[in-house]
Amino acid sequence: MNSKDRISLVHGFGGKETYELLDRIIFSKLPLNLKRVEGGVGLEVLDDGAVIKFGDKNVVITLDSYTIKPVIFPGGSIGTLAVSGTVNDLVVMGAQPIAFADSVVVEEGFDVGLLNKVVDDMLKLLMELRIPLIGGDFKVMPKGSLDGMVITSVGIGVARNPIIDINITPGDRIIVTDPIASHGAVILAAQLGMLDKLEGIRSDVKPLIGILPVIDKYSDYIHAARDPTRGGLAAILNEWARQTNVTIVIEREKIPIEDNVRDFLEAMGIDPLTMASEGVAVIAVADTYADDIAKDLRSRGFRASVVGYVEKPRNEFLRGKVVAITEIGGRVVVEARGYNLPRIC
Repeated sequence: MNSKDRISLVHGFGGKETYELLDRIIFSKLPLNLKRVEGGVGLEVLDDGAVIKFGDKNVVITLDSYTIKPVIFPGGSIGTLAVSGTVNDLVVMGAQPIAFADSVVVEEGFDVGLLNKVVDDMLKLLMELRIPLIGGDFKVMPKGSLDGMVITSVGIGVARNPIIDINITPGDRIIVTDPIASHGAVILAAQLGMLDKLEGIRSDVKPLIGILPVIDKYSDYIHAARDPTRGGLAAILNEWARQTNVTIVIEREKIPIEDNVRDFLEAMGIDPLTMASEGVAVIAVADTYADDIAKDLRSRGFRASVVGYVEKPRNEFLRGKVVAITEIGGRVVVEARGYNLPRIC
């Protein structure tokens, strides 16, 4: 029996290994008409959610599972993460969230006080956002059969013009709404027992509903949007480049990142582009409106920056690739391989 016959942690990282496994066991077995509801969008594009047409309305549905250690961390908890992550998957598809449902599974012996704190975080955020909790489930697994707890959540939203990540074209520019990699850095520091040595480092986890007015205003000029969770910015940009056979060029010095996050990750030898963010959006927009969109985002409290652009491949090697321009030249940006602290398994 070889390694391909067993599931490894890398299969949960959301990169090439995840796609290759799911394509083998799910995607390749379904005909197109069973990958989506007629008139909508589903598994054929593998965006952050699915779109179902109901008359003149576009209903967007997303589902995700969350597992993390520690379950409470500087800046949030697994409860904050579940709500924010689900809301953000709807937002980057251009959808206004209208409902939330969850399934909580905990290990036998899990601390009730800790569970109560996590649930309180979920409910508090849902109430702040005025999103109804319409249903859910609760299960307990025998001790030793689960790593603490897992939250699975479903988000439902409505979009006027859904953003589907297949419309990227040469000439588009890439916007990042806030500093990247803070969430991944916090979880890494927590797991290494180094939080006390990194004063002020906090997860960026937050809902991105504040970008919806901008998305709605410029919907005709936004060609793709995603939140860079598993695999970070590198994973999203590589996926976009592969899907559309373009080259994406980014300027490293323009990518926002907190100084303490950069310093910590550099000391650990980890590329910030591969680390998860949980309160950041990456948007591909028509060149003419990029500066206006970034300015509008900044006026709403985001620290948005235009960090790159999309171009036709200059040669076959660069087709479907991401290139980072640095002070010493350019390099191909690759997705992380091996263990890199996913927040969703």
